[in-house]
This record gives sequence, structure tokens and C-alpha cells, in this order.
Amino acid sequence: MSDELPDDAALANAPSRSHGRLSAKPVLRPRDLFDDARAVRGAWLARIITLFPQAFPGVLEQSLTGKAMDLGLWRLETYDLRSFGIGKHRNVDDTPAGGGAGMVLRADVVDAAINAASAGANPDRARWPVVYLSPRGTPFDQAMARRFAGCEGLTLLCGRFEGVDQRVLDHHAVEEVSLGDFVLTGGEIAAQAILDATVRLLPGVLGNADSIEEESHSNGLLEHPQFTRPPVWEGREVPPVLLSGDHAKIAKWRRAQAEALTAERRPDLWARKTAR
Repeated sequence: MSDELPDDAALANAPSRSHGRLSAKPVLRPRDLFDDARAVRGAWLARIITLFPQAFPGVLEQSLTGKAMDLGLWRLETYDLRSFGIGKHRNVDDTPAGGGAGMVLRADVVDAAINAASAGANPDRARWPVVYLSPRGTPFDQAMARRFAGCEGLTLLCGRFEGVDQRVLDHHAVEEVSLGDFVLTGGEIAAQAILDATVRLLPGVLGNADSIEEESHSNGLLEHPQFTRPPVWEGREVPPVLLSGDHAKIAKWRRAQAEALTAERRPDLWARKTAR
């Protein structure tokens, strides 16, 4: 039985954290199973490349996504970008070519991280996308969440500083995705949002699959208003049609409300919907 520690190369090529349901296997010495990579056959897998692996799983460990993780419906691995850094100080960035403010993540560092995070993943980008969270990327939407949920897994590269050397993005056919028309200090929050939207669409995560079909953006419309008990609150009543028991009338009312809300609040969505 050996007590040798792994060398730097082995550490650099291993995910720094893993979360999900465990599959136990015999080892020569005791270990904490919750610190090991957690493996469930067929589970959807998210791999995160980040300078802040301690930020994960974050809120993803709570509620439905956390329960789904515990059940083994999906897994999460983080890869510490700093461990792939250059030299004694593990440098990951350098000044922009051509001058300018800020720093840029180096192509060679990001390449090593993507290679490590690609181990065992399907090389077909249609089955396993590699995504860079970028404000210049394609806007993330429900259709993209459905596409990601239909894949075997997803690798997310969380940017920092002024961005990533374009050469490594092109080399690895990395897809750029934006959470919206604003700038964050890094991609970690955006990565969690994208994973939350995607994981809830995986089979078995939501107890009531019908809710996916009725919620905002599932059919190109915003969701209709929701009400519950008490029937009267602060002088405001639940719309009588919702208490009528007439499911056809309720469905018609909800559709009309969804259309009116979409036309008022998201004319862009309404224009696409009516143009079909």
C-alpha cells in the first residue's frame, strides 16, 4: 500500500471537484467518498473551467437541481484554470497583443484546461458542446437550454479579465454564449444560470413534466399570470374563470393572457410568434 502523493501533472489534469451521486469501488485505503469524482452511468455531466472552482456548485446544490444531483440525474466537475498556469506563479494571462487595457487569458493555458476537461467526452460538438460565457456570444434562450439538455454533457469556460485568446476558441470550436446585454466580472454566475435552466429540463428532474410546457418561453410566449389561495386578498380577487372548473374556458383565458403579456412586455417575441 502506497502513501505517495500525486505529482503536479496528475493534479493539473484532474478535475478539482466533483458533485453527484456516487458509485463506490474498492480501494487500498480508506477515503471520503464525497471528495472523489462521483460517477453514475448515463448521467448528464457538466464540466466547468474556472479560476474560482469554490464557487460551484453554489445555488445548484439547492432545490430541484440539488436533489437531481443527489439522485444521480446529473453530475458537476470543476477544473481549476490556475492549475494549468505557466511558471512558478501559475500565470494564466498576459497583456493584449496590440496594446490596450486589462489582461487576456492565454491560449496555451486555456488549451491545456480544455484538453483535460475533454477527457472521456464525446468529441462531437453537437453531442457535447464546449461553451465560452461571453457578452459577445449568442444570446442564451430556452431553445438553447433544451438543446444542451439533449446532449451527453456540456463544458463551460468561465472567462475573466478582458477575455480569452481567440486562437484557442477557434482551435477547439468553442461556442460563445451570452446571458444578456450586460457585462459580468466573470462567467461563473452565467454558468450557474445556464446550468440551472438546462438541468431542470433533464428527464426526471421536474416532478410535473407538464409545467415545462406551460411556463414562459416554452411555446414562444410569456407565461400567463398565476393565482392561488386565498380567493380574495387585500380586496383583490382571483379571476372568477379560474374558479369555474371549466377547463376549456381556463385554457382560453390563460392563452389570451399570455398573448397580451407577450405583446406588451416582449414585442420582439410577439413579432416572431406572429410571423410564423
